Amino acid sequence: MPERVDPEYAADERTTLVQFLDYYRESLHLKAAGLSDAQAATASCPPSILTITGLIRHMTEVERNWFRRCFRGEAVPPLYYDEEHLDADLDEVRPDTSLAAAVRAWRDEIAVADGIVASVGDPGELSTGTRHGQRPSLRWILVHMIEEYARHCGHADLLRERIDGVVGD
Repeated sequence: MPERVDPEYAADERTTLVQFLDYYRESLHLKAAGLSDAQAATASCPPSILTITGLIRHMTEVERNWFRRCFRGEAVPPLYYDEEHLDADLDEVRPDTSLAAAVRAWRDEIAVADGIVASVGDPGELSTGTRHGQRPSLRWILVHMIEEYARHCGHADLLRERIDGVVGD
């Protein structure tokens, strides 16, 4: 079972940002805990195509994009989509899509992202790569990641409640 730790109330900026990001990562993992592959692949809030597995795959791509492609400027390919199917991370989830495999890939990507964050001394350091012609700071990327996870954790709350009635915070 994933273990979520509340962020400290009076930590420095970097610690606060990293702890909130970790909190929301674990929140999403908790929403997936205990689901079968078929349950996690259920779009339980029609007409939305969102599924728990799809959200995890999407966040794998988001981690990969912001920390590796944008911040480090790495030319890593997408894992779940291509130019012809840009939303495949979300909409190509079938009942036999492995939730465990999606979680492993996501955790692997988180480990890489955490290594990148740990290697940067100043959160104000600008990215090597660009996004929309801009070079965001690590601080901006961390805040954006917190926002992205918080939004998708809300989606996961609704999906999970519709799947099996489990609710949480």
